Amino acid sequence: MTLFVLIALLTAVVTFGLSIVVWKLSLKYRLYPKIRERDVHTRPTPRLGGVAMFGGVLAAFGAAWIASSQFPNLAIIFSNPTQILAILGAALLIVLLGVADDIWDLDWLTKLAGQFIAAGLIAWQGVQIFFLPIGGITVGSSWMSALITVFAIVLVMNAINFIDGLDGLVAGVALISNGVFYLYTYLLVQKTSPSNYFNLASLITVILVGACIGFLPLNWHPAKLFMGDAGALLVGLLMATSAIAVTGQTNPGSLKLGEIFPAIMPIILPFAVLLIPLLDFSLAVIRRLRAGKSPFSADRGHLHHRLLDMGHSHLHAVLIFYGWTAVASISCLLTFVLPAYFELSAAWALLFLAVGFVVCAIITLAPLTRRKAMAIAAEEIGGGELDQTSRVESAG
Repeated sequence: MTLFVLIALLTAVVTFGLSIVVWKLSLKYRLYPKIRERDVHTRPTPRLGGVAMFGGVLAAFGAAWIASSQFPNLAIIFSNPTQILAILGAALLIVLLGVADDIWDLDWLTKLAGQFIAAGLIAWQGVQIFFLPIGGITVGSSWMSALITVFAIVLVMNAINFIDGLDGLVAGVALISNGVFYLYTYLLVQKTSPSNYFNLASLITVILVGACIGFLPLNWHPAKLFMGDAGALLVGLLMATSAIAVTGQTNPGSLKLGEIFPAIMPIILPFAVLLIPLLDFSLAVIRRLRAGKSPFSADRGHLHHRLLDMGHSHLHAVLIFYGWTAVASISCLLTFVLPAYFELSAAWALLFLAVGFVVCAIITLAPLTRRKAMAIAAEEIGGGELDQTSRVESAG
């Protein structure tokens, strides 16, 4: 784990340094778009943070490859270099696509085509969903496996991109969810392959954690630099790839059902860490289709917009997203950890989920409660003044 921590720190340092460079260059050459109607920020802000994050990712993979000559276990990850090159190639394509969109505002069909090409490159080189961890179901054929993989990657990329609307939102949500997912992949390997603690899923996840840590200081409210489509799509691509690397290639038959709850955890946790992005994506698609619009047309109806409209401040809205993400992902992780490592019932994890859900719901709906209380108070004051006026008129 120490080596992975060092890789994450390297990614964070490189990403932070490149973020400062990108920010200053963007200001110098005015590489930022005009403010759009749906935007929350009030001043033009550079959107090329994804370039810095990609630089950090490249540096981390390069350092890991160099270190693999000294660490045989790490060398296992690079035993199939075409997979690594495919992931980095897909990431480069996505970043270039995102940068072009941030500067020239590409149409949604062009962006979607580029996403399918990037996802297809990863699936083509063997990072695919081979198992559906539901009773050990195996995907019927190689082309079906590739098809499912491509659609899964494109779905996650768009889900992450859809929630990118507030300062620090995507970086923080990705940091929390990938931190939890890294612990899961690390512990899963202990159960399925105790002799090998190094795997592709853990490496991708820890690099993504480092990239988010390095980028977040410049993206915290009020943000100096946005990750833009380049960064959001990159985060989604790497999150999906890491989930597929562990979910689609770990046969749940190797897990002891009596020891780990449940055997389908490899497929539940990726959905849990993506709960908020997937929910926002689903609601947006339904909303736009009902309005007769393209599901990829922009609007101001995302969950973060609704939180602001409810009366939450910018910071409070972001922290609420963090809270929901942490509750969903940690609850699922606990259903894995508690029975396997502490011999405790998974019911404690469900209790944590229930309590966390209630607390998050109360905090989320608090402005509505305050607004209702203020409305009632205003009505009472208004009613009292009306009664007093009526008594005065009657006396007159």
